[in-house]
Amino acid sequence: TLRNRRIFNTIPTQRKHEGIYLCLFGILFAVSISEFNMKGVHMPWRDDDFGGGGGQGYGGPSMDEVVTKIQQKMARWGGKRILLILIAIVIGIWLASGIYMVGPGEMGVIRQFGKMVDQTSPGLRYRFPWPFQTHDVVHLARVRRAEIGLRTDPYTGKARPEPREALMLTGDENIVDAQLFIQYVVKDPSQFLFRVRESELALKTSAEVALRSVVGRNTIDYTMTEGRVVVQDEIKKYLQTLLDEYQTGLMVTEARLLVVDPPEEVKDAFHDVVRAWEDRERVMREAEGYREDLIPKARGQATQMVRSAEAYKEQRVIRAQGDATKFLDVLKAYRKAKEVTRERLYLETLDKVLPGREKYILPP
Repeated sequence: TLRNRRIFNTIPTQRKHEGIYLCLFGILFAVSISEFNMKGVHMPWRDDDFGGGGGQGYGGPSMDEVVTKIQQKMARWGGKRILLILIAIVIGIWLASGIYMVGPGEMGVIRQFGKMVDQTSPGLRYRFPWPFQTHDVVHLARVRRAEIGLRTDPYTGKARPEPREALMLTGDENIVDAQLFIQYVVKDPSQFLFRVRESELALKTSAEVALRSVVGRNTIDYTMTEGRVVVQDEIKKYLQTLLDEYQTGLMVTEARLLVVDPPEEVKDAFHDVVRAWEDRERVMREAEGYREDLIPKARGQATQMVRSAEAYKEQRVIRAQGDATKFLDVLKAYRKAKEVTRERLYLETLDKVLPGREKYILPP
């Protein structure tokens, strides 16, 4: 079953090899005994005290008869030759046990008599067989996860709260129910395997310490509302600092607050506060949007008015310059012929004052 496979996979590689070697040595021992029997060495089960010599009480061949048949067959094949072949097979299997595979995103760690001597990259690798060397394969690319304040069933996917981890005090002495989700990877295989006995347990303990410490420095309103993202970042940084101090070989990739709620008795009141804060933020965003829409329009209208004023100014200046030039021309003409100029100006003025009417000019 899946459970049995998981239990088998948790057995250290060294223990698996020990079991295989014991089986092989047992086979060699049995073959050696048979070899001794072929040479006439006395075996206890041949005696009558051990049930030998006939074995009729069991209704079948006795142990002596079975051994005799095996000896006869091995004598025909050559007992020493078979023994040497079996020894060679055992040695070959023992040497081949040093072959191991490191997959993509993994790193192999070789230990010689318990001490780390090398790290290997992905691929087919070889080391000295047990008991001289052993190896461990660490998944570096696999993203692991940890939960504080809740537990998720790996089979059903349902989460259940853990009040002992979730309930904590805030900076303003309020109780809050906080749940933290963490994702992390192994960044240093040697530290992960040898520095801390249980690195993942150390991570969970450090995560709970970081969560309580950061939440305890902030108010409940700040943690639940606008400061939630800031609190998450502070938890991640503090947790990574603790993991580096403990030399766990782990690196936190994400720390996310899943739930930040007050106790059930006052949850409704706090949710009202949160909704009011969200309404305030919404109104502020709408006001900022209105401002961003109104200011460009006002600036455009102001620019248009300035340009119209500048155009009117240019027009008035040009007209004034023309009037001044005209006046100077009339002045020059008046100086040359005063009477004629005066008479012409008088007639032009009459024409402007009495437009569209017939006029009669009488000589003086």
